[in-house]
Amino acid sequence: MAMRPPIGMPSMSKRSKRVLITLVALVVLAILWFQFVGVFVDWLWFGEVGYRQVWTTEIVSKIVLFLIGGIGAGGVVFLALNTAYRSRPVFVPSGEVDPLSPYRTVVSSRPKTFVFAISILVGLICAFSTQGDWQTVQLWLHAVSFGKSDPQFGHDVGFYVFTLPFLQMIISWLFALAALSFFAVLVTQYLYGGLRFSGPGRRITSQASLQLSLLVGVFVLVKAIQYWFDRYALLFSNRGGKFTGASYTDVNAVLPAKIILMVIAAICAVGFIVGAFLRSVKLPAIALALLVLSSVLIGGVWPLILQQVVVNPNGITKEPPYIAKNIAATRAAYDIGSDKVKYVNYSDETSSTPLTATGNPTISNARLLDPNILSSTFTQNEQQKNFYGFADPLSVDRYTDPKTGKTQDYIVAVRELNTAGLTGDQTNWIQEHMVYTHGNGFIATPANQVGSDGYPVFSGNVSDVSNSGTIKVTQPRIYYGSQATTYAIVGSDSPNSNREYDTDSTSYTYAGSGGVKLDNLFDRLVFATHYGEANFLFSSEINGNSKIMYNRDPLDRVRKAAPFLTTDSNPYPAVVDGKIVWIVDAYTTAQNYPYSQSVSLASSTTNSQTTGTGAQANTDVSYIRNSVKATVDAYTGAVTLYSVDDADPVLKAWEGVFPNLIKPSSDISTDLRAHFRYPQDLFEIQRKLLTQYHVDSPVDFFQNSNYWDVPADPTEAGNTAAQPPYYQQIALPGQTSTSFQLTSALTIYQRQFMAAFVSASSDPKTYGDLTVLQLPQNTQTPGPVLIQQAFNSNQAISNFVTTRQTSGRSQVIYGNLLTLPTDNGLLYVEPLYIKGVSTSASPQLGQVLVWYANRVGYGTTLADALQVAAASAPTPITGTGTGTSSGSSTSSGSATLSSSSSPSTPVVLPSDQAQALSAMDAANKALATAKASGDLGKIGAASQALEDAVNNYLKLAGTSLTTPSTTSAAPTATATSPTG
Repeated sequence: MAMRPPIGMPSMSKRSKRVLITLVALVVLAILWFQFVGVFVDWLWFGEVGYRQVWTTEIVSKIVLFLIGGIGAGGVVFLALNTAYRSRPVFVPSGEVDPLSPYRTVVSSRPKTFVFAISILVGLICAFSTQGDWQTVQLWLHAVSFGKSDPQFGHDVGFYVFTLPFLQMIISWLFALAALSFFAVLVTQYLYGGLRFSGPGRRITSQASLQLSLLVGVFVLVKAIQYWFDRYALLFSNRGGKFTGASYTDVNAVLPAKIILMVIAAICAVGFIVGAFLRSVKLPAIALALLVLSSVLIGGVWPLILQQVVVNPNGITKEPPYIAKNIAATRAAYDIGSDKVKYVNYSDETSSTPLTATGNPTISNARLLDPNILSSTFTQNEQQKNFYGFADPLSVDRYTDPKTGKTQDYIVAVRELNTAGLTGDQTNWIQEHMVYTHGNGFIATPANQVGSDGYPVFSGNVSDVSNSGTIKVTQPRIYYGSQATTYAIVGSDSPNSNREYDTDSTSYTYAGSGGVKLDNLFDRLVFATHYGEANFLFSSEINGNSKIMYNRDPLDRVRKAAPFLTTDSNPYPAVVDGKIVWIVDAYTTAQNYPYSQSVSLASSTTNSQTTGTGAQANTDVSYIRNSVKATVDAYTGAVTLYSVDDADPVLKAWEGVFPNLIKPSSDISTDLRAHFRYPQDLFEIQRKLLTQYHVDSPVDFFQNSNYWDVPADPTEAGNTAAQPPYYQQIALPGQTSTSFQLTSALTIYQRQFMAAFVSASSDPKTYGDLTVLQLPQNTQTPGPVLIQQAFNSNQAISNFVTTRQTSGRSQVIYGNLLTLPTDNGLLYVEPLYIKGVSTSASPQLGQVLVWYANRVGYGTTLADALQVAAASAPTPITGTGTGTSSGSSTSSGSATLSSSSSPSTPVVLPSDQAQALSAMDAANKALATAKASGDLGKIGAASQALEDAVNNYLKLAGTSLTTPSTTSAAPTATATSPTG
């Protein structure tokens, strides 16, 4: 029977081949075009802000590393593959079917293709991986000295920060290359029979044995080198548990073990190499077994035994010398040493003389407006148009009144363009990107003042195009802000064709230097591709004078312009020399400061106002400096970087990478320096460290004695996160004038009693100085959590909150609980806000709560609250206060509220308010009786009587239920109150 001839593979016609080639070429061109567009858009942006040096340096660094990594890795793998292929056995003895034969046939048909393809693939993978290390390489190339030596080896700190990461990178790449070469030879020899797991005869050829042994020898030799440099990495060890740095076990067991293992690894490497040339497998096998056994016994078991037998039972005598090194290094690395932090003994004894709101600069400047709450109030009162908006939270800054010469705190914001607020016909492409392009106005209100209606005082403090505000600005238009999330196209070919919305009666054409020109078809094509918008090509509104603004968020602009800096999460607007600018704090950081405590930026900056993940990225650092202040012009978008710590070695290294990029501190104007704030993220890191590193004695440090805690924020219901620090205009005890400070209370470790009060100065003369007021350890001054409990348990305050709940027309919001140190003891001040439940309602100040000298007071003003406190009976807070701090429960444990007369002594009320309160209680009981009867008529009458009684009481107390913001509210509100 004749067999049918085999059917060949179908062939493509020439036309089909040309079509396929064309399609593939188009796909490749499209990919390359999109890649080019992304790069070109960045090129144009960096050119606009004048930071093209950053772009070129980064790109060139990445390209060089890409080439080095790609060529190096690809070349090594190519050499390994080629050597293994050339030394393959000609004949493969086998007594059975060879399963590798088909693969060997395929590879042997085109060996060069496979060798080159694999080498190129490996090279590309390594090249893309290598380019990510450009910052490590640049810091090594521009390393500088810290002028300080580590206490163990005596090397300059700069070696650990700049050089050691680079050496560790090189070692890791040598490991990778050795491993890749080993597997390349292993697979090739196995494929061609140089290495077999079955069959007659010798199962590994001499060439395969030589190549594999040499590669293992190289791998072990690199391991020996790594052991040497691992000694330095011990200075970042966490074996001690309580501290970062080489511990007793590290120095006395691990360090000698590293040296011994280095010697053994070197001997083993020689054994592998010699065994390779002697064609002996025994010698390498013995060397490998010796290395593994010594690593387990010397590197693992011995340190573990020493830790368990010697250190753990005797840690209090073994670890203190190393803890002392950690304390000194941590204070230096985080700038919390004696040259920056001043400790002052502060008595918690309060004066018998009542405090008043006049005469005391700290009290008269007490901040009644909470920037974390009032964004909607700013929106309600100053938004003007639906497409404007304000940042949330708002910012706190200080300004000097030109008439009185008095400097005071202001809650500030800019009326930004909120692109998310556009609706209806406002959302077409021209409206979104060409008409609604900018915001308008700098809004400021005194932080210690409210109007009679409980709202901030805006009159005379708004600087817009009318330029009528007390804080004068020469250009109030806001083109760059945090809420401008899309691009804007500005500019016109005629001064009479203004199209940008400015005010109700005028339009405007941008005349600043910001933006990238769209004056040619190619650029329009680039941005049409980048944004996927064909209107760039077809719109007649785009002309030779048009420019596009993108990357308009101030934080994004600074991060993009200076990718080597870590930015603070709290940018704020300021009027500087007549211009509105965004001020952004920036940090230089390092991870390898020897013996310095390693901290997580994310966990250290987590507080009740962050979103649970912290204000910063989840990155560990052991060194940080606020060495750079950046400004972003709200009108032009210009980014300017200023050095504020010329001595910072990390900044000096980056200045070597980017010469003339950062302006010296001498270029900072007086007005700009007057608006510098001590950065919040840095302060939160420092205050967390100060809870431990204020301790001088290593023994006390080891025992956790005299530790402090950052208290939880008691004003947030169910919250366990840290109380955020607060910017305040205060005069520290002994000072006669106020200064702008960032402040925080600190409590005793796992107790809710005050331990200290820490503040950081933002005054230009003392900027960066930290002051710690230490309270006596033998007294129990209540901390924020206990003070909030005192407020909650006060009968009069409780009734005020209850009446608001009962009315169903509003909710109560607790503002920031401020701790104010005075010459006469601590004063606590907390604003209580009322907010209607309607969507248009905004918070307004309802009451001011105070605590002083074990007395609770409240009133519609701070002066009234202090008077009530002075007239009330003492309500001392006693107990062990075993509540935990931030990050744990806010419960105060066994802490209790006690009084000589009752568990909570009510504030003494005026007689008319007392009578109104009694009538309200009677009406409430009558309503309960009516509900029990089931008579709808009686229930309605009793409800009306209760509402009248509530309104009468609130009217006498200074607040009414029928305020404009609450009249339309539905009765579904609940109070926002803290746990306690």
